[in-house]
Amino acid sequence: MELVTRMVLSNIANFIQGPEIIILVIVIGVLIFGVKKIPELAKTFGKAKGEFEKGKFEGEKELKDFKEKSNDVNNKETKTD
Repeated sequence: MELVTRMVLSNIANFIQGPEIIILVIVIGVLIFGVKKIPELAKTFGKAKGEFEKGKFEGEKELKDFKEKSNDVNNKETKTD
């Protein structure tokens, strides 16, 4: 059964490429969630993406600060030797 499902999905993926797959995903989303839920889901997704980007920026900033502190400590150690 799993092999048949995998083969069918593989054939569908090979048949539908490009913008057609986007349209198919949108149609399936509307069928699953309904027309009224789509804007709410998009808003939630947008907020989640914003939080992810904010966390990514903060993480990169902390990593940069840590590297600078580490370099400062290493430079002090080499000067005292």
